[in-house]
Amino acid sequence: MSEKKKTILSLMQPSGEVSLGNYLGALKNWQRLSLEYNCIYAIADLHTLTVRQQPEDKRRCSREVLALFIALGLDKGENLVFAQSHVSAHAELAWVLNCFTYMGELNRMTQFKDKSARHADNINAGLFTYPCLMAADILLYQADLVPVGEDQRQHLEITRDIAERFNNIYGDVFTIPEAYIGKTGARIMGLQEPTRKMSKSESANANNIILLSDDLKQTANKIKRAVTDSDNSVKADPEKPGITNLLNIYCAVSGKNIAEAEKEFEGVGYGAFKAAVADAVCEELRPVKEEYERVLKDKAYVDSVMKNGAERANRLAYRTLGKVYKKVGLLPRL
Repeated sequence: MSEKKKTILSLMQPSGEVSLGNYLGALKNWQRLSLEYNCIYAIADLHTLTVRQQPEDKRRCSREVLALFIALGLDKGENLVFAQSHVSAHAELAWVLNCFTYMGELNRMTQFKDKSARHADNINAGLFTYPCLMAADILLYQADLVPVGEDQRQHLEITRDIAERFNNIYGDVFTIPEAYIGKTGARIMGLQEPTRKMSKSESANANNIILLSDDLKQTANKIKRAVTDSDNSVKADPEKPGITNLLNIYCAVSGKNIAEAEKEFEGVGYGAFKAAVADAVCEELRPVKEEYERVLKDKAYVDSVMKNGAERANRLAYRTLGKVYKKVGLLPRL
């Protein structure tokens, strides 16, 4: 990887099928980053263990997310793509960082409280120490920048606190990561529940979420059935979350801003507006879906990318882990 470029690291959990929200909110922007940064993209499969899932589903989802990374070209050039569980240094460093993280810090994590409320029958220790594993993900690769949404900002802050605490004791071992503030990914909300983000975990309504596995006819029909309001005016407004969400989706795929989109659809009824959004989304997704389906069928190629990525990631990760082990007084590996 180029030493002249800063390193940016992003992880995605393979906890379910990839949605339009995942694509427009994160993946579409990831494609642009490799021109300016050394990019590290990982499937955060260890993180998914905090919630019970069927093993076959977990493996399938991990492979599908990796295939999508490849289809989007995230493995090209000097970019690094791999599965988190294939680099054991993540779990090893997480244990060390557990020993430099205070209970009070972990108690303040709002995501732990939220997930505990949603999974009251499985409040496990991994859910509590999740931020330490996330810190290990970032610090292993000396990442300069990490794109974070509002729900992850707290985790980046505790990562910085842990790294600074360790550095104050042992010297400059870790790069202190900064939040990446670039082109903001669209925040896509549910089509039937536009006050909540588009997520399978947020709703059991199949029409609420567009999945990349949906065929284009399904995608178009879901958009055409999206809830709106009785106004029939295509204007972004907090009082009109359904129309605002559709405008955000349209802008994310067309490259236009809200004012331009509002002007384009001035005097246009909701039916014609939804049809235009559906057409724009389908045109955006068509080449992505075609390449994704092609890649997913090529098991040997997906495996080769996964293997190569893990080998490169291990070399980088163990360089950092070796320094950490030496600093804390562990015996060197022979």
